Amino acid sequence: MTPDQLRRRRWLTVVVMMATIMQALDGTIANVALPNMQGSLSATQEQVAWVITSFIVSAAIATPLAGFLAVRFGVRRILVSSVIGFTIASMLCGAAQTLPQLVLFRILQGVFGASLVPLSQALMMDAYSREEQGKAMAMWGVGTMLGPISGPTLGGWLTDEFSWRWVFYINLPVGILCAVGLMILVKNKASDTPRPFDLLGFSLLAIALGSFQLMLDRGHQMDWFTSNEIIFEAVVAVVAAVMFVLHMLSSDQPFLPRDLFRDRNLMLGLAFTAVTGLLMIVTATLLPPFLQQLKGYPVFTTGLVMAPRGIGTMLSMFVVSRLIGKVDARLLIAIGLGLCAVSLYDMTLFTLEVSEARIVWNGFVQGLGLGLIFPPLTTLAFATVPIRIRTEGAALNALMRNLGASVGVATLVALLDRNTQINRSVLAEHLTVFSPLWRFATVPIEHGIPVDRARIVQHMMPYSGGWPFGSLPLDDPSRMIAVWSEELNRQAASIAYLNDFRVLAISAVILIPALLFMRRQAMLVRPSRR
Repeated sequence: MTPDQLRRRRWLTVVVMMATIMQALDGTIANVALPNMQGSLSATQEQVAWVITSFIVSAAIATPLAGFLAVRFGVRRILVSSVIGFTIASMLCGAAQTLPQLVLFRILQGVFGASLVPLSQALMMDAYSREEQGKAMAMWGVGTMLGPISGPTLGGWLTDEFSWRWVFYINLPVGILCAVGLMILVKNKASDTPRPFDLLGFSLLAIALGSFQLMLDRGHQMDWFTSNEIIFEAVVAVVAAVMFVLHMLSSDQPFLPRDLFRDRNLMLGLAFTAVTGLLMIVTATLLPPFLQQLKGYPVFTTGLVMAPRGIGTMLSMFVVSRLIGKVDARLLIAIGLGLCAVSLYDMTLFTLEVSEARIVWNGFVQGLGLGLIFPPLTTLAFATVPIRIRTEGAALNALMRNLGASVGVATLVALLDRNTQINRSVLAEHLTVFSPLWRFATVPIEHGIPVDRARIVQHMMPYSGGWPFGSLPLDDPSRMIAVWSEELNRQAASIAYLNDFRVLAISAVILIPALLFMRRQAMLVRPSRR
């Protein structure tokens, strides 16, 4: 490769990563700005939640379409159109004056943004030789992982310093540079014999994905299957999914090529992608409220203590890009999963007095693990996929990562709420008018005995587990009850968070032996061009 070609490829890598980061960032950057949007647009909490739901659902529906469009019209044309459309939709979101306008523009943002990640991945795989694809996937993986990790921090800072509208306006300079770079650096190449569009197959898949995502996103608000809406969405999703599978098996030209599902490494890789997407996104979703609501961290401090997670990811991806091809990819993935499991197990030992240094170190170790998983996993999964269907495979890979994260978030948030209620009931059983804690605190007050606050606090410490009893209004039992009730909620929630971290740790451990089902020799097989 000539120096000019190398230089061109470096710039292409930068531009592709910009597109990836821009889309991945918008999946989480608006979350922290929801309270500000709610006040500005005079919306209820349930109504403003549609700002997130509309983006997730529209992106899920449009993601499988990215592969077909790229094959029919060319990656360059679709990618440039997606970047321009995404940027315009972002500006419209920032300028929205009513909630319906904002939801509509978020739907457009999700539709245009759905193609950015899978087509960026396909473009990177085409630009690098098979021997260099490990390095390419490591660089591309930085974008897919930094977006969700840095989104809440950047969104909080922009909202605090400017307004919620800037979480969307920030896409303008990035989008312009990205679109210009793609038009200059990428040559368009469409298929000479494109497949006919399977409208029925796409419609069934879109209905299944849309209903499933609505069920996951709204289930928490609607108390899951006690709601007729959630039951209806679940039934529609199952029926549409079954009909899609039957149609795909019987159609001559299905929407998703059947060859994709014959590749064992790709299928196992998609399953791993879904679960590792759960590990990446769910942890990043659970930790900020743990730090902000239970430990009282401001948004910016939360972002600072979570930043080492991204640093660890970049460092390990830099290392793994040089190891792929020299070391069994399954071994790298296993080490990464092991580091994630160790980090998550350590999180199950967190208390409300956990230090910032421990949070930082824990996040760094977890970042190292995540960085060791995604590049070799992607390389291994796509090693035997024919080039003619690789773009569709990339779209399916992006879809599975998002679905895994959605299922994980919905499941563990529901588990968090349920366990919080159970834990509070159990803890409350030990705090009654007959308990030593209660009687020791209230009897002196009831009998007019002077309160020795230091002695009471010292006596309570074995029961308190770190509760702020030193600030209790000991001369006012009713206020003391209110403080104790609030502290019960706090302690119950902290235990529920630790239970969720335990589920994630177990998930990481279970995945390690499953790696044996992936074929090692797939790394040595050149994919067919047919």
